[in-house]
Parts: sequence; structure tokens; C-alpha cells
Amino acid sequence: MSLDYRKGLHDLGDGCHAWLLPDGSWGWSNSGLITGSGTSLMVDTLVDLALTREMLDGIAPVLAQYPLGTLVNTHSDGDHVFGNELVAARGVEIVASAAAAELMTQEAVDQVVATLKSPGAAGDFARHVFGPFTFEGITVTGPDRTFEGELSLDVGGREVRLIQVGPAHTPGDTLVLVPDAKLLYAGDILFVGGTPIAWAGPIARWISALDLILDMDVTTIVPGHGPVSGKAEVSAMREYLVFIEAEARKRFEDGLDVDAAIASIDLGKYAELPEHGRFAQNVINVYQQLDPDMPREGNFLVLGRIAALEGFPALATSVDNGEGNA
Repeated sequence: MSLDYRKGLHDLGDGCHAWLLPDGSWGWSNSGLITGSGTSLMVDTLVDLALTREMLDGIAPVLAQYPLGTLVNTHSDGDHVFGNELVAARGVEIVASAAAAELMTQEAVDQVVATLKSPGAAGDFARHVFGPFTFEGITVTGPDRTFEGELSLDVGGREVRLIQVGPAHTPGDTLVLVPDAKLLYAGDILFVGGTPIAWAGPIARWISALDLILDMDVTTIVPGHGPVSGKAEVSAMREYLVFIEAEARKRFEDGLDVDAAIASIDLGKYAELPEHGRFAQNVINVYQQLDPDMPREGNFLVLGRIAALEGFPALATSVDNGEGNA
């Protein structure tokens, strides 16, 4: 299944909506809205205050009939939580997994701002991909309520189920299921039309999360990035993760270090995916699972790797050696 992939509000039927931000690459994420009798639940905010305000203005006609009562954050990445303060100001309860809540701190946005001011390869790449957004002035706002495992919410008489499947993409990933609509908001457990990235892993657990989705009685799936989709897109992403995990594991078992592994993997058809350079972090993640003593690279250094693999003009021959996060 796929709907017209355009910016803004999409009515998915059965009182469910998506707010989409093409092109779905770095920072351009999706949000959702589930309506019940006299109230509604939002799934994720956006990467900065301006985009979140624009979304709130765009969904105002729906909120006029179904006032917002709850916000669920599917995970802790800034492009899904940095707009939370605007929703919290309306007196809305924010809910997230306990693992996600631990990472929803002011330090998270401070690290992004610091990376954008950094010299060198990773800083240049960060400015390239995050340049459209404004991070100064954001007050990171975490949840009022946390959970572990599963949580059932009542949204105006209809059940919405929160299912924690992280650590996978991040430590606290959550699926938001609307059983009576056969609809799922997958957060960044699903990327459509782009390359997923395993910041937390293990990838095997992420594959299990996708298997869980494939076993669900759902027909419509809103990914964290990309157009509204169905199970075919879930299967396609599963195939990618299985491929990366197998190729990285084989090289680990053959004794290659992680740099040699990254250099030797032929992505084949996956080389055509946008953000294909993210596979470097996915290989690193597999190596870290197989060798828990392997030194951890900061996200700042990983950005430099990704930039070089994608042939970013200023970065193709240079990868920073500095530490940091993005």
C-alpha cells in the first residue's frame, strides 16, 4: 500500500491520520494522529519548533473536533521529540518507554548544536543534512509517563496499544497499534525509501520487531520516514537487515577488522537506496554485538564515515578522528 507522498496531513480512514515530511531523509520524519470520541492522540512531534508549529496549524481543524489529550513518542531521536514542548504547553500528557525517556535530555539537542558548529568532515556533513532545521532555543521535553513492555491506552473509547520493541534502531523503540483500524505507526522501526540505521541494535532484535509487524493484523503502516506503506515494505526492509547482518557476520568470522569489512561489502541493489552510507554504522553495530569489547565510536565519527561513503563533495577523502555525538 502507498499513498501520495506529499507534505502535510493525510486522512488514513477510521479516524487515523498521518503528517508526512518528504523526502524522509535525515530529520524529515512523520507524525500521526489517532482520534476517538472527543479526544485524540498524537504519535511523535517533529525535528524543530517551526515544523512542529506548522504541523499543529495544519491539523488544527481535526483538533478542533478532537482535542489533543496524549502524545506518544516512539523513540528518543530528536526528529521525533524536539517539538514536544509545544504540545506539552497545551497540557497534553506525554508517554514514552522508560528506555527512550532516559535519552530525552537537554544534552541531546546541545550535542546536535555542537556538531553543527564543529570543523571537519562530520561537521560539514551535519550542516549539509541538518541545515534546514533550527535547533537553538529548543527545550527538550520528556514524558510525564513511562512504561516497559506494553501499555494499553484508551483514546475516546478506542484502544491504542504501545509495544516496546527496542533496543533496535534506538534503545527504546515503541510501536503504536490501532487494532480496530488495522493500522500501525511504526516509528523508525520502519524506513521506507531510505536506508535504516542501527544506533542501538542488535540488528537481530530489529529483524524480530519486523517479524512481529508481519504477524500483526494490520493493513496500513506509517513509517518513521517515508510514505505510508504496507507489509511489502516491511518485508523489503527486513531483507536489507538480514543481508547486512549476514555479510558483516561472515567478515567478522573471517577475521576482518570493521574497516576492511565495510570496504569489502558490495551493497548490490541496496547501493541505490538513499543514505546508503549508513550501512557503515550497521556493520559496526554487528561487530559490536559479536565483540562486546570493541571500542565504541561516537555518532560524530560515524557521520564522517557515512559522508565519505556517500561521496559528499568536501568529505569523500576525509574522515574526522574526533569524538562527539550527533
